[in-house]
This record gives sequence, structure tokens and C-alpha cells, in this order.
Amino acid sequence: MKDRKARLEKAKIFPFIPTGEYYFNKGVKAYDRFDISKAKKYLKRALELEPDEAMIACQLAIVHTEAGEYTESNKLLFMILNDLDDSMTECHYFLANNFAHLGMFTDAYKHSQLYLEQDPIGEFTIEAEELMQLIGLEEEDNLESLVEQDEIIDKLETSRVLLEKGDFIEAVKMLETTIEDYPEFWPAYNNLALAYFYEGETGKAAGILEKVLENNPGNLHALCNLAVFLYYEKETEQLDELLAALDKVQPMLFEHRYKLGATFALTGKYEQAYFWLRHIQKYGYDGDAGFYYWLAKAAYFTGNKKVANNAWEILSKMNPGQNQIEPWNVKDHPDPRNIEDNDMVLKMIRSERLEERLYGIFLISTIENKQDIIAHSDFKRLEDFSFVEKIYLAQILKESLNASIPENKYVEKCHEVAVILYERFKETGLNTRNILLPWFSFFIECLGEDISLKNANALAAASEYICLKQSNNKKTQKDTAEEYGISQSTLRKYIKFVEMYWK
Repeated sequence: MKDRKARLEKAKIFPFIPTGEYYFNKGVKAYDRFDISKAKKYLKRALELEPDEAMIACQLAIVHTEAGEYTESNKLLFMILNDLDDSMTECHYFLANNFAHLGMFTDAYKHSQLYLEQDPIGEFTIEAEELMQLIGLEEEDNLESLVEQDEIIDKLETSRVLLEKGDFIEAVKMLETTIEDYPEFWPAYNNLALAYFYEGETGKAAGILEKVLENNPGNLHALCNLAVFLYYEKETEQLDELLAALDKVQPMLFEHRYKLGATFALTGKYEQAYFWLRHIQKYGYDGDAGFYYWLAKAAYFTGNKKVANNAWEILSKMNPGQNQIEPWNVKDHPDPRNIEDNDMVLKMIRSERLEERLYGIFLISTIENKQDIIAHSDFKRLEDFSFVEKIYLAQILKESLNASIPENKYVEKCHEVAVILYERFKETGLNTRNILLPWFSFFIECLGEDISLKNANALAAASEYICLKQSNNKKTQKDTAEEYGISQSTLRKYIKFVEMYWK
């Protein structure tokens, strides 16, 4: 017993503390096995332990490239050249390769040239020369052409940011200019279609996609956008037909797989959505917040609760403090054209179009705590409102302000009709923007005219009938009159009147 105790006292336990080198080797082995997800995980840990080790950062950049994450890869490569080891000339070749994938050919050419200048007999000399030949920058004209291409891509990225921020009018302006200058640049058409759709211009949006698909059949982004439009327009038969066709598509690019997966998730085809989104995640794709939202939803509704919870946890870390609702607790994905939050209202009241600003003021009436938005630091200064806007805003706020405000029968009637239309369209699941923007345009056209607006119900009925007719809805005058409790002759009379000023 004493001998055993002595042996134990002599024995020493050496704890195993993994080093950066340990994780680096594991990452390289995983990469050699084409397990991109594990390779990325181990190499990230290695870089955390040894943040000044350029070789680890470079290997992680290569893995990001394999996963199609070219921007993330470039960040690491620039960090190596700028902060860690500018003698690692191969980073210029890797940058050139990434920029080529991103379509930024002038940058690809520049870094290929830098690599060949700094390491003329390097490991990637042949590949760099081939890349330069592929880009085709032998002549000055070609260089100018590629600079032009980079400018187009910059514009496209700017328009994407504008769409995400809800600045649809600015996005439309930029994209219309882009396609005027570059009539065969189809990605700009796709973004323009989205901008029009979010603006409530469904007909224009569909027409643009039709043009894209006529000239560029099989354009996956256009097909997916069309599916989204059909989903929100409740065109079930056409949507099912299109989704069945999309189910047969086998895209090569991660970007296209993500687009397809997100489209399936939004339209409720969760099996297909989970297949594509989980597939690219397993290959090491690190997506944005939108990616993890759709993955969480698709995973949950296919019974993969663990994957759903993990995806939601990642998303929550990306957007801390936003109190988002889990996608499986959201009954229906909200129509992006019907967003009525404070941010959207603040943007709308700053619009260049008066009908947009009036619609924004109307939406204030639908918000429970109106004082919050009025007190917001981004709320437009009162002196910047036009006269009619000030009158309308005063009418909207008179109850909240508990103040005596002179009545304006004309503005009151306009608001009364807007409320009827808003409630009607909300109740039937139609897009309120589609009816209210034309209604406020009608109101503006009537300003200054000696017109009496009396029957709010008849005005609303006529406006609804005209709006639905323009969007190819075959609702009859008889049905419309019955739903509004007016006679067909009254409806016909008001249709004639409204059509005179309707845009």
C-alpha cells in the first residue's frame, strides 16, 4: 500500500493544452479530406491561439475561397500583406483568384501582375499568367472595359444596400440609369424588379422579369424572384408550376444554391430548402443573418430541431438585442411591401414623391404610440413639410395632441377613404401599398380643383375596382357594389369620376 502511494506521489500529470500548431495540422488534414466545415473550424481556432502566424491565416483564407466566401478570404489575405508578412507573395495570386470569382477583373489583373513582378518563378506563375490571359488585358481598350465592369458591379452592390435599407426610390433611379447604360446587364434588371415590387408596382416588376427571361432564359435569380412575386400575389397554380421546375435545377455556385434554398423556404417548400441550405453549410458556407434565418426555419419544419436551434443561436449572436421572433413562431412570412414599422415611416415621409409622404403620414395613424415616432430624432422637421402635409399630419395627431385643430373637410374625407381601403385590403390579404399610393395620387390631382368629395364608401369602392382592374383582377362591378353596400349606378358614376384623375 505504501509503495502504491509512493508511486502516485512520484507520478506527474501533464495536462494536454492544444496549441495553434495542433489545430492548424487538424485543419489541414480536414481540408485534405475535403471537409471544409471542420477545416474552417480548426483553422479559426488555430488563428485565435496564434493571431500573428501568417501561414495559419493564409490557409484559412484558402479554405474560405473553397467555400465560396471570397470577401472573407480577401480580408485575411490583405491582413497578411499589410500586418503580418508582406513577403508572402502568393497572397497576391490568391487575391487575384478571388477577385476574378467576384467579377472584379481589374483588381484580379492588378494582383496577378503584382504576383508575377514580385515572384517571377513562383509556385503559381503559370496560373497567374493564364488568369491574365483569360481576363484579356492585352490592350488598353480591354482595361477600360474592365474598369467599366467594376463600376457596374459597384452600382449593383450600392443598389442592393439601398433595397435592404428600404430606399426603393433611390434604388430605382440608380438601376434605371444602369440598365440604360448597360442594357444587357441582367443582375441590374433583377434588382430593379425587386425595387418596383417593393414599391407596389407589381405589373412593372413582372414585366421586367419577363424581359430578363426572354433574353436570358434560365436566369435563376429572375426565376426565384418570380416565385417570390407569385407567392405574395397568391397565384398558387402558377407558383406550384414554377417551384416544380425549380426543384429540378442543380446549381453549381454557392450563391445560386443559397438563392434557391431561401426561395423554397419562403414559399413553404421546407424539404427542398433544407436540402440546399444545409448542403452549403456542410461545405463550410458562412452565411449572413438571412441565411441562418431560412436555415433555422427549414430545419425546424423538417424535424431537424437541433440544426434549427443552432442556426437560431448563430443568428441571435449576429443580431444581439433585436428580440427577434423564432421563424417557426411566425405564422406567415410578412409581405415586404406591407412593412409599417417606424423606420419605414420615417423613410417614407422624406420621399421625393408627395403621394409617398402622404402615405407615410397615413401610416402614422396606424401606429399605436404615435408620440414615439413624432419624437424620433430622424423625424422630418415640421418646417420641411408642405402645407397639405401639415394639415394632414395635424388631422392625424389631433386626438393624440388633445388640441383644438381647425377641421379640413377635404383632408378628412381623403383620410376616411384611405382608412376604408386600408382595412379592406388588410382584411383580404392584399397589398395596402398598391391601393393607397394611387389613392393619394388621386387626392393630389384633385387639389386645387373645385371638386366635392362626399360619399367615402363610393370613392373607396371605385378606387378598389379601378386598382384591381389594372392588376388584371376580374372582380365585377356588381360584386364590388354589393360588398360596399352601394348601388351599381352609384359605383359606375364614381368610377367615371375617379378615372378622370386616377394614375
